[in-house]
Amino acid sequence: MISQEMLALGQSRSCIRELFEYGMKQAAIVGKENVFDFSIGNPSIPSPPLVNESFLDIVRTENSLDVHGYTSAAGYPGVRKAVADDLNQRYDAHIRPENLFFTCGAAPALIAVVRALAVKDAEIVGVAPFFAEYRPFIESNGAKFVVTPPDMEHFQIRLDEMATRINEHTQAVLINSPNNPSGVVYTKETLEKLANLLTEKSREVGHPIYLISDEPYRELVYDGAVVSWVPSIYPNTVVCYSYSKSLSLPGERIGYVCVPDGAADSAELYAAVAGAARVLGHVCPPSLQQRVVARCAAERPDLAAYDKNRKALYEALTSYGYVCPKANGAFYMFVKAPGGSSKAFSDRAKEKNVLIVPGNDFGCPEYFRLCTCVSYDTIQRSLPLFKELIDSFQ
Repeated sequence: MISQEMLALGQSRSCIRELFEYGMKQAAIVGKENVFDFSIGNPSIPSPPLVNESFLDIVRTENSLDVHGYTSAAGYPGVRKAVADDLNQRYDAHIRPENLFFTCGAAPALIAVVRALAVKDAEIVGVAPFFAEYRPFIESNGAKFVVTPPDMEHFQIRLDEMATRINEHTQAVLINSPNNPSGVVYTKETLEKLANLLTEKSREVGHPIYLISDEPYRELVYDGAVVSWVPSIYPNTVVCYSYSKSLSLPGERIGYVCVPDGAADSAELYAAVAGAARVLGHVCPPSLQQRVVARCAAERPDLAAYDKNRKALYEALTSYGYVCPKANGAFYMFVKAPGGSSKAFSDRAKEKNVLIVPGNDFGCPEYFRLCTCVSYDTIQRSLPLFKELIDSFQ
C-alpha cells in the first residue's frame, strides 16, 4: 500500500538535511556557539532593505483579499512584467512576460521542466559535481539521470565525456552555474563549446536537445566573474531561477521557469511545463511573495560579507595544505578530503562538531562541501579545528 520508491527517499533523506538536523540537536546539547555548521546554504546576509519594506507596505496598504488571493497559475501579470523588464535591461534577453512561469522556488521549477520533457526512455545529462537533489528530481519524474564525470582541475565541463553520453534518448543537459557545490562559474568559452556540442548532437539524433540552466546563484559572483545569459549562447535553453539566494528569501519559496521564444517548440514546451506543474499540485505561486518580487526585481545582494568569508576560508585552508578550486561564485567551497574519502573525513570532523557535507551525493566522493554563508566569527573559531583535522591525516 506504500510506494517503496517514495519510502526509500523519505527514509534516506538529503545528506545536507541530515547534517543540518544533527547540528541543531548538537547545539541544544553543547551550545550553538560550539557547533560549526557548514552544511546548509542558508543565506546569512539580510534581505535588501526594500524587500522587508515592500512586505510591510503591501500588507498595510493593499487590499487584503487581493494580497492573499489566488493569482493565475503562471503568476501575477505585474511580477512577470517586472522580471521580464529586468532581464531585458540586464541581458538584452528579448523576454516577454508570457515566457515566465512562476513557481514555489527553483526546485519545483526544475521538476516541472523535467516532467515536461520526460517522454518514454528520456535521459537528462548532468555534470559532476552537481546539486545532490538533481538525482531524485530527475529519476522520480520519469527520466534517467546520466552523469558526466567531473573536471577535477578546473571544475568546468568535460565535453569529450559528455559527448559520449548523449544519444537519441537525450532530452536535455542540465547545468548549474555558479555551481553548487564547487562555487565555480562556467566561462563563456565553456558555454560556447557546450552550445556547439549540443547543436551538433541535435542534428545527429534528429531532435532538439534542450539545455536546462539552473541559476539560483546568478547574482552571487566575485573577482569580476561574469554569469552569461545562456539563451543568448544556445537558443534551446530553459532557465530556472530562485530568489532564495539573491534576496535572502529561502523560506519564502519563490522562483520561475523562463522558456524563451527562441527555444524549439517554445509554446508547446511552456504549456507542458504548466501541465507538469499542475499535476505536481501547483495552484499559483505565493501571492504576497510575487508582489514583493515585482517591487524588488532589480535589487541585488551586498556580497561583501560572503566575499570576506570566501577569502578567509580559502587562504587559511590552502595554507594548511587543503586543495580546492578558488570559488568565484555562489557561497560554497569544494575541498579535496585528506585521506581520499570525504565520508570518512566528514565523520571525523563531526566528532569535533565541524559539520561538512561529503561529496558522494554530489558525484565527487573525494571532495567535501563547505558553505561559506556563515558568520565570520564561526569561520575564525573553526580554523584551528580544520588545522587539527588535516594534521591528523598526515
